[in-house]
Amino acid sequence: MASSNKHTVPEAKDAMNKFKMEIANEVGVNLKQGYNGDLTSRQAGTIGGNMVKKMIQQAESQMANK
Repeated sequence: MASSNKHTVPEAKDAMNKFKMEIANEVGVNLKQGYNGDLTSRQAGTIGGNMVKKMIQQAESQMANK
């Protein structure tokens, strides 16, 4: 089965990985490069949820500045 996790902008992959690592550090989750199958669903959800939260805050800030 093919992966459906394709980036719209392939060049953004490294930036998103860096962002993910920054968020994991902020919330106290020990994330390592590569496979992180030992994470709990709660840890993974906390990282993803905080990534989305920060992206929304940034988009709202950009819209307010227009």
